[in-house]
Amino acid sequence: MTSPPPKPFAFYGRVSTEDNQDPESSRSWQLTRATTLIQPHNGRIVTEYFDIGQSRSLPWQRRTQASLLLAALRDPRRGSAVVVGEPHRAFYGNQFGLTVPLFAHYGVELWVPEIGGPIDPDNEAHELVMSVFGGMSKGERNRIKLRVRTAMAAQTLLEGRYLGGRPPYGYTLRDLGPHPNPAKAADGKRLKGLTPDKQTAPIVRQIFAEFLAGIGIFAIAEGLTANHVPCPSAHDRARNRHRSGIAWSKSAVRVILTNPRYTGRQVWNKQRTDEVLLDVDDVAMGHTGVMRWNARDKWVVSKEITHEPLIDDATFEQAQAILQRRGRGTGGQHVRQRTRNPYVFRRLIYCAACDRRMQGQYNHGDAYYRCRFPQEYALANQVPHPRNVYLREDALTDPLDTWLASAFAPHRIQQTITAMADAQPLDHPPATGTAAQTIITECDAKLERYRAALDAGADPAVVTGWIAQTQAERARAEADLHANAGTTPRRMSRAEITALVNALGDIAAVLRDADPADKAEVYRQLGLRLTYQSETQTVRAEADLSAHRGVMGRVRGGT
Repeated sequence: MTSPPPKPFAFYGRVSTEDNQDPESSRSWQLTRATTLIQPHNGRIVTEYFDIGQSRSLPWQRRTQASLLLAALRDPRRGSAVVVGEPHRAFYGNQFGLTVPLFAHYGVELWVPEIGGPIDPDNEAHELVMSVFGGMSKGERNRIKLRVRTAMAAQTLLEGRYLGGRPPYGYTLRDLGPHPNPAKAADGKRLKGLTPDKQTAPIVRQIFAEFLAGIGIFAIAEGLTANHVPCPSAHDRARNRHRSGIAWSKSAVRVILTNPRYTGRQVWNKQRTDEVLLDVDDVAMGHTGVMRWNARDKWVVSKEITHEPLIDDATFEQAQAILQRRGRGTGGQHVRQRTRNPYVFRRLIYCAACDRRMQGQYNHGDAYYRCRFPQEYALANQVPHPRNVYLREDALTDPLDTWLASAFAPHRIQQTITAMADAQPLDHPPATGTAAQTIITECDAKLERYRAALDAGADPAVVTGWIAQTQAERARAEADLHANAGTTPRRMSRAEITALVNALGDIAAVLRDADPADKAEVYRQLGLRLTYQSETQTVRAEADLSAHRGVMGRVRGGT
């Protein structure tokens, strides 16, 4: 009597930096636990999904490998079961309750070592145990965060240790020797510290001296620019490629004047990361991190001087007092911003005089866009630029929507559809996707031959081993194909584009009645760029249909 064929399993595991473990050793440990569980049941792992460096708080749909595993559930040719290495690494909070219904729907068993076998979705005890593991996972993450923050606060307060990040203007980094943690030292990590930069440290001292002498922030910026002193973004172009670096600005001078690190003390916790819902309409999508400023009383400042100071404590405190007395700042405190208002043309409007993005501002309940280049940058006196440039949002919305809708007028609709169809990227699948498809085709042919061999009377034990090996190879190729499918846009046919346009109906009415956030996304997808010429009070609008910026879909019930 022959033994039954091996039961194919997919393995899922996860490790991240918050776990403070080596990824390979963690993967090996979880894989061993999973294999030990399924071997007595003639199980065999044919596919592995292992997320590295992604937090457990991310739902499965947002994890790279877990999302591929969920996509594979839809394939009727996939294996019949999935085994996880450690449930408290795989599930966080209520993630088990949101994920297990998918396994039940597609008829795929979910095996967990702590359960001793497959989870029964109808078993209350199983659901209770997994809920406990989700709660333990959430508690463990919170404890790790607390321990890390407590340790970093202590290292700053007592040791004055440099904890990373870019050095402030006026300083550079120096090597302080091997890391005091033996494990990190073994990995080659070393301690860093701040030391004055020969080029920029004198500029910091000059800024403080001029400010205490009664010179204003903008006058200091003008003097530095006139003397051809590179501003911070021009001095360190590698970290500031997103900035022009054309001149000193008031904000750059103010940041230097309010930075207590120049007194020789280390500072930590000026910012924090808050977790906010990614989508308030879909809580299951989880949270995302948002950086926010802490009040000054929350900062952690070292008790002792830990690096060479550029100014003394008295100079720094005097500068803060002047800032507060002049009403030109809050002495290093960052004011809590008001609730964000919806700006339809956010990041899309540019000032023709300086080619900088215009900033959104609400006045008396109406949205405006402004450019105050002369009041911020010292170089402005060499550029013909109005003192203030303002553009009201609703003055532009209707003309712009009418212009966009004109492309879908009856006498131009066919020309526009042709342009949209031609602007799509060509269907050139990546080489990895083509190779994966070839492997899948070859595996399907092998499986047909193996089944024919079984029908012809071949040894079942030998043939089933071949089948399991081929299925594993096919599963790996399918995973590669799914990974490339998300990065390769599909070309829409002319008929699909026509149907989409016809479904919209009156384009002008759709844009006029659309939610501001949806309208802003439409403008962004069109590659819209608006350039405002204040002298003539005209706007030049350009839309780049040739750029592929995403996939077409539906948002909030509309197209």
